[in-house]
Amino acid sequence: MKKERLNFSSEFKAKVALAAVKGFKTTSDLAKEFCLSPAVINRWKQEFISNASKVFEDSKEKQSHEAESDQLYQQIGRLKVDNDFLKKSLNRLGL
Repeated sequence: MKKERLNFSSEFKAKVALAAVKGFKTTSDLAKEFCLSPAVINRWKQEFISNASKVFEDSKEKQSHEAESDQLYQQIGRLKVDNDFLKKSLNRLGL
């Protein structure tokens, strides 16, 4: 029988990674406490550290990315309408 893979929430991963970064307990102690492998804890810790700068990203950057994605979605919508119109026109002509 195949063992089902566990999925952990991002909140749980952050909690474990933050505990590992604080360094009050060893990785082995944390592994026992959270019933995880020390390798998993170390991987989550490295991901946490490498992505920590995203917490302090400028909100203007986030807003500009959101505005850009909204414009792209609008453009995709217009192109889809144009494409559907052209398909119907070609079908009417029998091409």
